[in-house]
Formats: sequence, structure tokens, C-alpha cells
Amino acid sequence: MTQTARIISPVDGSVYAERALATDAQIESAITAATEVQGTWRRTSIAERAVLCTAAVDAMNAMAPEIVQELAWQMGRPVRYGAGELRGFTERALHMIAIAPEALARVAAPAKPGFERFIQRDPLGLVFVIAPWNYPFLTAVNSIIPALMAGNAVLLKHATQTLLVGERFQMAFDQAGLPAGLFCNLVMSHDQTSALLASGQVDQVNFTGSVAGGRQIENAAAGTFTGIGLELGGKDPAYVRADANLAYAIENIVDGAFFNSGQSCCGIERVYVHRSVFDEFVAGAVALTQQYVLGNPLDEATTLGPMVRGAAADAVRNQISEAVAAGARQLVDLASFPHDTAGSPYLAPQILVDVNHYMDVMSQESFGSVVGIMPVDSDEQAIELMNDSQYGLSASIWTADLDAARSIGEQLETGTVYMNRADYLDPALAWTGVKDTGRGVTLSALGYETLTRPKSFHLRHTIG
Repeated sequence: MTQTARIISPVDGSVYAERALATDAQIESAITAATEVQGTWRRTSIAERAVLCTAAVDAMNAMAPEIVQELAWQMGRPVRYGAGELRGFTERALHMIAIAPEALARVAAPAKPGFERFIQRDPLGLVFVIAPWNYPFLTAVNSIIPALMAGNAVLLKHATQTLLVGERFQMAFDQAGLPAGLFCNLVMSHDQTSALLASGQVDQVNFTGSVAGGRQIENAAAGTFTGIGLELGGKDPAYVRADANLAYAIENIVDGAFFNSGQSCCGIERVYVHRSVFDEFVAGAVALTQQYVLGNPLDEATTLGPMVRGAAADAVRNQISEAVAAGARQLVDLASFPHDTAGSPYLAPQILVDVNHYMDVMSQESFGSVVGIMPVDSDEQAIELMNDSQYGLSASIWTADLDAARSIGEQLETGTVYMNRADYLDPALAWTGVKDTGRGVTLSALGYETLTRPKSFHLRHTIG
């Protein structure tokens, strides 16, 4: 019997799409084709690669009306926000295309009479991208476009929950006229994925997902010397100083906590507020949160869609219940959110106070629409609490003092420091993390370094 992958829609629990898993023979054929065509692609000029990759971006944007609807059905993103995913996709893709000539240029060594010396950046070969469902276009494009621009071939395994996104990538590249086989979307099982990594047939794997998933990737590729890029979990903090613009901070922190139903690795999951403005901040955050409309993501009025599945929502409900049992208080009135019932993926947004770091809601990744808020008395206390985590993806500081933000940022154990913004990836900056958040870099010129290998040329003009 043919094995299949199914999308169970969080909208209504129906099977939204079903696809056959690739056979082992089809996977092997894809690897062979990609390896063969990459030999030619690597000799194609960066300018020619840019033309085709830009055409793929245009082709993807032409599919926007269908994609917005598909996102709602596949992972619950409200249709009013679906186009934002493609705007971010486009920004990142076009930036990485634009900087490729400089990022991939030869690096000349200082002049030395009688010699020509330089470092060239060669493509790795075959890059395997394993993409998640929560931001399915954004996370995938971080690796796919720069990998192709660097001269690599790409295999994509998208999350089962958003397997139609993989098909959209394939359609876009096919319509753009990318050489056949250079990019291949594959529907694969976990066992097939592990077997491919263990085979040593790929040169780099870029994975975005959970910490447990990252460990599985490392274990599967052990001993193959395959390059591994991991973007894993987060428990990202925000710190609101006494001098912050409170109205602005409230609006953006609440959005950073609850956008995408809190299902963001760089979403705000814990907030520290200077005691002098704590009560005012909390009151404003609760009032704004009560305005969310939880419901069917296909409805234009909906501002908060379902989580990806009922079990994920129940895990957040359990975190909230355990925190309340340990003394926390929940401030959002659930009567305003009648769709929130046990077992349902529709989860009301919740704000907790009287929390501490002994509670999972302040120490373990929630990946849902809940945030805990604690008062602090100083920058030093805020820094200590922000660093008290096994994760380190991003942290935001809300203040009118640029020097203070720089000073605090220098002391934070995180991959990105924000001032007066959050939950946004600037493609000109390196996207990376520390601690259990992972290893490696995507985006910016540094992102090209993990997709290429240096080759040194030491050429002596004359002998004697």
C-alpha cells in the first residue's frame, strides 16, 4: 500500500490535502539529477542565477490569492495576514539575490610581488532544506534562494502540515525556467529523512524546528561530516524600561506575543517591565488583548486563528493551569473567547502575572498565545532574568535611550538584539542563535558562508 502524508486542517479537523510519500527510488533519482545538473549550474554566472531566482519570486507572488487561502487551511493563519508572509518572503529573497555578487566575490590577499593570491567561494554541492509549518515560506526561503544563488542544488522536505508550500516552491521554480532537477520538492517520512542524512549524499542540511528535532538531525548525520545548520526553539524576552513609550511598547509587544497564535520561534514569550510602569503596562496589554477576535481564519474579521492542532493548544493550556496552581494570575477574561475549549486548536490569548522562573510558562518554550509578565527594579535584574534561559534567539529592549539599549544588548546572551521592535528578521542582518536555539547562520552576507566553502588560490607568476 502506498504511504501518504496528510494535512489535517486546524480550521475544522478535515483532511485538507493528501500526497503520496516519495519512494526510495524517487529520492535516489532526485539526488542523482540534482548532482548532475549542479555541475553545470555552478558554472553559471551569478547574474544568470539572479534572473531565474527573481523570476521564481515573481511567479510565487502571482500565486498570492491561492496561497493566502492555503495558509489558512493548512496552519490556521488568518486570511487578513496571509499576504504578509509573501511580503517577507519577497524581501528576504530579493535582498539575498541583490547581495550575492559582493558576498560571493573573490577575497584578494594583500599584494605580493610575483604572486596572485585570492580566496574563492565554491558551492557546497547539494543542500537539503527541512522547513517547518509555522512560517512556511519565510523559513524555507532563508536557505533556498541563497543556496541556489551560491551555485548549489537544493532538495526541500517541507513539514507535512504545510506540504502544499513545497509544491508552490516547485511550481515557482519550474515556471521561472530553473534547470530541471536543480530544485526538487520531496514528500518524505521521518525515516526517509534520517536515511538520507545518514547516507552522506547531501553536503549541507538546514533544519528549522524543535530542539528535539535538531538532536535527531545531528544523530542521523553523525559521522558523515555533513554541514548542519539548526534554528531551534526560543523563549524570547522583552524588557520595558521606565522611559519607554508605553503605548507603543504595549501595541508591539502584544502583537509580538500573539501574532500567528504565538507560534513563532522569535515571538515574545516573557516580558519584564520596570516596576514604576508595571501596572500601567499590564492594564494596557490586557485591554488590547481582549480586543482579539478568535475564530475561523477564513473570516476577514478574525485576528487570532487556531493553533496548528488541538494537542498543541492543550499543551499551552496545561502550562497556564500549572502556573495558576503555583500562584500565577490569568488576567484575560475567557468569556470573550467562547471558541476556547479543551481539545480544540482554538486557544484564547492569555496574560499571566505573579509568575516566576520556576514555572514552565516562563522557562520552557510555549509556542502559543500566552505570555507572562514580571516586574523588575533595574536593568541589571532584567538582564539576569532575560539570560536565565536555555534559549537565545532574540531579545527586545523598549526604551528611549539608545546608549542603554546598546549597553544592555552587549550583555544579553542572544542572537539578535532589538530596540523598540520585535519578531522581525532583517535580511541584511545575520539570523542566528545561541545555547539550545541552535547553530549556524542564515540571511545577510554571512549566510552565504555556510552555503559555500573557501578555496584558496596561491599562484606564483615566475620561478627563479
